Amino acid sequence: MTPEISIIIPIYNEELNINQLYSRLVNVVKAITENYELLFVNDGSKDNSLLLIRNICITDPKVKYIDLSRNFGHQIAVCAGLDKCVGNSVVIIDADLQDPPELINDLFKKLKEGYEVVYAKRRSRKGEGFFKKYTAKVFYRLLQKITNINIPVDTGDFRIIDRKIVDLLKQMPEQHKYLRGQISWLGFKQTYVEYDRDPRNAGKTGYTFRKMMKFALDGITSFSDFPLKVATIAGFVVSGISFILMLYALYSRFISRNYQPGWTSLMLTVLFIGGIQLIGIGIIGEYISRISTDVKNRPVYVIGSTNIKD
Repeated sequence: MTPEISIIIPIYNEELNINQLYSRLVNVVKAITENYELLFVNDGSKDNSLLLIRNICITDPKVKYIDLSRNFGHQIAVCAGLDKCVGNSVVIIDADLQDPPELINDLFKKLKEGYEVVYAKRRSRKGEGFFKKYTAKVFYRLLQKITNINIPVDTGDFRIIDRKIVDLLKQMPEQHKYLRGQISWLGFKQTYVEYDRDPRNAGKTGYTFRKMMKFALDGITSFSDFPLKVATIAGFVVSGISFILMLYALYSRFISRNYQPGWTSLMLTVLFIGGIQLIGIGIIGEYISRISTDVKNRPVYVIGSTNIKD
């Protein structure tokens, strides 16, 4: 029988949270339906996360796991779960317990009202520093302004989606995933449930500053050509300024004859134009790099082992 709910949990070094997460998830989902599956996706963990998951699978046949061959990243791990889950509705939730499993009941009720996507919207974010909160706030609002789709602010990947959304996401093979953007791009009836995000239960976050920057670049380059437009506009502006300076130099040299030979103004102009050129080339390079990755047509992820039978 097809499960009513599949719950996808990406795992990266979460050994301190797995048992508590499993217990809370089971208590919540059993109150909704007895027909469910939990799908843990181990994204190259270096601790005992995989061992704990396998032990749970031995005692609970409703629990499945996918062990990726290496660390492919959070979004790819979720995509692996989406490819293998079979439920009529699918919940995506992280393992750090910042997103309370108990909210799944409210998300499911909203879904049954006729929505295809119900995402969890954060009222507050406890246990996070000012820098992370501020940069996240700025990024999501900037992304919303420079894209032509409505990507909801103050949300993560914690949500429930209908089976039709899962099937459509599987038709999007790009390597650089930004799932919340893809889900928004699909459209359909979407709504949200508000909640207060808890501090991380235990362990350290796997999202380093470097990974956050990559994630932000993936989001921008996947759903906006605004940086390319900025590079183009900057090129025209600099060309205009350069043309005016050229006219001034000719005027000073041949008409007013009031000029001082030197290299200061020349060097400033060259460095300014060179800086704009390098920025433009860098932006274009980011887009070309992503195109190159996609056309290679490599698998998005590689499964090392799983207890899912095809």
